[in-house]
Amino acid sequence: MPTSAQHHLLPDGQRAWVYAWECAHRPKGVVQIVHGMAEHGGRYARLAALLNAKGFAVYAQDLPGHGQTAPDTASLGHFGAGSEWGTALAAINGVRALIEREQPGVPLFLLGHSMGSFLTQHYLVEHGEGLAGAILSATSASMGPLRALGERLMRAEAKLLGADHRSALAELMTFKDFNRKFRPTRTGSDWLSRDPAEVDAYVADPYCGFRCSASLWAELLHAGKLLTAPERLVRVPNALPVLLLAGSEDPVCQNGLGSHQLASAYRMAGLEFIEIKVYPGARHELLNETCRDEVSQDLLEWLLSRIALKVVGIDDEAPRLPSVEA
Repeated sequence: MPTSAQHHLLPDGQRAWVYAWECAHRPKGVVQIVHGMAEHGGRYARLAALLNAKGFAVYAQDLPGHGQTAPDTASLGHFGAGSEWGTALAAINGVRALIEREQPGVPLFLLGHSMGSFLTQHYLVEHGEGLAGAILSATSASMGPLRALGERLMRAEAKLLGADHRSALAELMTFKDFNRKFRPTRTGSDWLSRDPAEVDAYVADPYCGFRCSASLWAELLHAGKLLTAPERLVRVPNALPVLLLAGSEDPVCQNGLGSHQLASAYRMAGLEFIEIKVYPGARHELLNETCRDEVSQDLLEWLLSRIALKVVGIDDEAPRLPSVEA
């Protein structure tokens, strides 16, 4: 159970629902979680319990249009009016400010999953200074060859049917297409995990699996155009450690290839501490996969290694995870 779960007023006027799993004593580090599309921060309770037991505080917000941050269920799937991607980035920065007030001086790590990983990639360009590290789960250097076409279609759909129109077309081109690769399937969400119980929990959760708006999709796809632009990547601090985690059967990260391409782009931009691990057979939600204990332990060991280096004031290479490929 989180130690608190409540709405917070952020500096830009947004209200965000934030789950906090705090430690009884001063934590050795804090992990801020940025969840994926059509899910919510409460789903990370299992990871938070593990990290708490090892001395890490954990905060997970519900992004705009998601979970308890959405004013009602009819608002799920829509970031809001205006610059939607910028609104989500501002929410992440606002929760970071909250954490830094509540946990002053404690090393802060950002963990982004799926859409949250793409937001995190952008966040590292704009606000990477001061972070102790970043973990990108189910991420990629690109959104595939149809990204530009998809963005145009979503812009047109939003203009024709309204920015908040929930796009069945986007769902057909992405999630339903992803799921077809795992036929025969039990549900429309089998692509998320090999664990039927985890898939069923997702399907049963009223704050998961909803359709998102055409404008949200357009913003996401537009953001995909900028992921590895060299003039942007050079703004990410060179000394920022980044861990990439991928499943070899995850279509979002092109079965791990997209994560490797992102790792290469970061190295080309001068980042010094990039690690990647690809889990054979794993699908999209690594923290809800059959190998979740291994994934969580790898994540924990990476965090501990980064904290150990900070304690002794060493910026040399930390012990690296064994690289696992499909």
